[in-house]
Amino acid sequence: MKPFFLLPLFFISTVTFSQKGLKAISLKETTRIETALAADNMEGRRAFTPGNEKAAAFIADEFQKIGLKKWNEQESYLQTFQMLKKINANKRTSYSFDLSQEGEKVLLSNVVGILPGKSKPNEYVIFSGHFDHLGISSRNMKDNDSIYNGANDDAAGVTAMIMLAKYFKKLNNNERTIIFAAFNAEEMGGFGATYFSKQFDPAQVVAMFNIEMIGTESKWGKNSAFITGFEKTNMGELLQKNLTGTNFTFYPDPYPTQQLFYRSDNATLARLGVPAHTISTSKMDNEPNYHKASDEVSTLDLKNMNQIIKAIALSSKGIVAGVETPTRVEVSTLKR
Repeated sequence: MKPFFLLPLFFISTVTFSQKGLKAISLKETTRIETALAADNMEGRRAFTPGNEKAAAFIADEFQKIGLKKWNEQESYLQTFQMLKKINANKRTSYSFDLSQEGEKVLLSNVVGILPGKSKPNEYVIFSGHFDHLGISSRNMKDNDSIYNGANDDAAGVTAMIMLAKYFKKLNNNERTIIFAAFNAEEMGGFGATYFSKQFDPAQVVAMFNIEMIGTESKWGKNSAFITGFEKTNMGELLQKNLTGTNFTFYPDPYPTQQLFYRSDNATLARLGVPAHTISTSKMDNEPNYHKASDEVSTLDLKNMNQIIKAIALSSKGIVAGVETPTRVEVSTLKR
């Protein structure tokens, strides 16, 4: 997430675990993917680094194993786009999509796979997370650790997205087309999501589930998460209705002054009217490892995270099936 400037354990009831496909969301697989994405050999996944490219290749390989199709019948899951890199007189680097100016043209890639819809192939449901993080830095180094692994931010969200791809591929009954997207350069300004959003007619995008930082418990404890911009559509209400009979609760964003709705990859499509929200558990007023080298897999509650992924899977069933459609975002009310 971009920085802001201005039985004692409770589980989802065992009844819901009997649903076909949920076994695909296994703790073993969640742990494997999370551990791989946040490993030291990914070098913090900073955009424009070999570690970032390695992470993209890993995600693409997971998509291939799952059996997702490629967007627009392209040859690769990598959605590559061009940007302009400029270095000013103070040796500060900036990036933009304005290729008309002088500067170095550089390439970045999102990773995108799809499950075509059965009866409503031109209506899209997006599950996403960003795979880039902060890379390697000696600033604020603790215990001689210079790698910002980004286990929670946002290897956790990308892991959830991949696990949901496994789940929906297993079910194989989605009426709407599902798009699974791993965005790049979120930490640098949301460039990957911005490019991605330009590939669609926003009227065809029914909903976006952006997932970010779900590896720690929320302020309400286990089996809970919050939805940014909860009040801007009825999507949160629809999701919670589908969790009736479980112990899981989606809450409105408890940190309104943090402006989280505008700080993640949901924002670009939301500004086009799409019911695009971010699901998170991060305690933004007291998250000890946020944007620090200490954001390691060992700090995450992987069992709880796996339960959250299952809750997202169950809660989204009506939207994916084409029987529920969230209300649109009223663009005129959004902050610019």
